[in-house]
Amino acid sequence: MLALRHGWKVLSLGLLSGSVAAQEPMKGTVNPLASVPLAQDADVACLQSALETGNPQRGPSTWILKAPGGCVVPWHWHTAQEQLLVVAGDVMAEMIDHPATLLQAGGFAMMPGRMAHQFTCRGPQACVMFVTFDSAYDIKWGKK
Repeated sequence: MLALRHGWKVLSLGLLSGSVAAQEPMKGTVNPLASVPLAQDADVACLQSALETGNPQRGPSTWILKAPGGCVVPWHWHTAQEQLLVVAGDVMAEMIDHPATLLQAGGFAMMPGRMAHQFTCRGPQACVMFVTFDSAYDIKWGKK
């Protein structure tokens, strides 16, 4: 699927302990949404994604996702914690041991590492979401 992550936690922990962890320095990023180079996702045909910041192979990252109404990102899980923030559209968020919840602009979900979840873009408007991972990105399909 897509590759996702973001990295302030590791850097903050390194600063609190008096040493900086060996990682790439954070660089500033400013991207108007209209200029984000969205590309079709390799695993979910109806989904588009773009890496905003980070290195998903080695650490945290942040991604922008865009999905048309009816698009389903089926049950899956990640080793990393995932945080989702809805920018536009109606997103049905489902997680193991949680009721299905409709999220709209400003809606937020956090899935701890290894918690199975799925998302569905509901309604006629495209769904736009930011997704952040707290460590290297991986994906495992299914509920476990």
